Amino acid sequence: MATPAQWLAGARPRTLPAAVVPVAVGTGVAVAHDGAVWWRALLALFVALALQVGVNYANDYSDGVKGTDKDRVGPLRLVGSGVAAPKRVLAAALACFLAAAVAGLVLVVATRAWWLLLVGLASILAAWFYTGGSRPYGYRALGELSVFVFFGLVAVAGTTYVQVEHLTWLSLAAAVPVGLLACALLVVNNLRDIVTDGPSGKRTLAVVLGDTRTRLAYAAALVLPFVCALALVPVRPFAALTVLALPLVVTPVRTVRSGATGPALIATLQQTGRLQLVFGALFALGLALF
Repeated sequence: MATPAQWLAGARPRTLPAAVVPVAVGTGVAVAHDGAVWWRALLALFVALALQVGVNYANDYSDGVKGTDKDRVGPLRLVGSGVAAPKRVLAAALACFLAAAVAGLVLVVATRAWWLLLVGLASILAAWFYTGGSRPYGYRALGELSVFVFFGLVAVAGTTYVQVEHLTWLSLAAAVPVGLLACALLVVNNLRDIVTDGPSGKRTLAVVLGDTRTRLAYAAALVLPFVCALALVPVRPFAALTVLALPLVVTPVRTVRSGATGPALIATLQQTGRLQLVFGALFALGLALF
């Protein structure tokens, strides 16, 4: 039976910035529109975190029963390592999805935007079918697109919407750099696993692009968010605060461009998450300030 520490490792806490940052940025936009509702922001954060942990457990389960994680390098996988029964990991994933659904329903009732039920359902289905089902789209090089949509556009714009109760162009624009940084986490994760994913039949974007182009894609996913943030300076001058995070780009990009592989990229994943958090905090603050 897996220990609490192993369950925590299986939740992959280093990926949680992908859930925290879009909510922070979306709330920054809500502040800019004088419409921040803090209890709704906190509930949106809970939904995002529950979905992130849920998708991590769901991926653990699906990849584990398919045998994809048998020779995997990186953080502990509960099913692949044999420390937890598949049905227990599946139950944990479903519990997270249920918790996200309940919290999301509260936001739907509060805003009376019933169409958000469809957004929530799509988010849960996307989380499950990333590696679940007979034709997982994560095995067809569509993982980054899904991450950009759900941890960028949907999460940022959705967080703003449940507070100000209307869609804003600023929330959609702010979602682009957030989505790119979320993609960077997945790109470096899949770069690390490229050697084992290909032979196991998991055609991630890294497998399709190949080693060299994946490294270029990773660098672009770290640099372009700064370009996007600076493009908003004419309307939100303090978005320029994001340049303070630019030094955090140097080490991970240098490591990836130097040809690092396998375990050497584990630290890069952590550095990417740190960059995402710092950029997100500065960006949210910059959007909120006049």
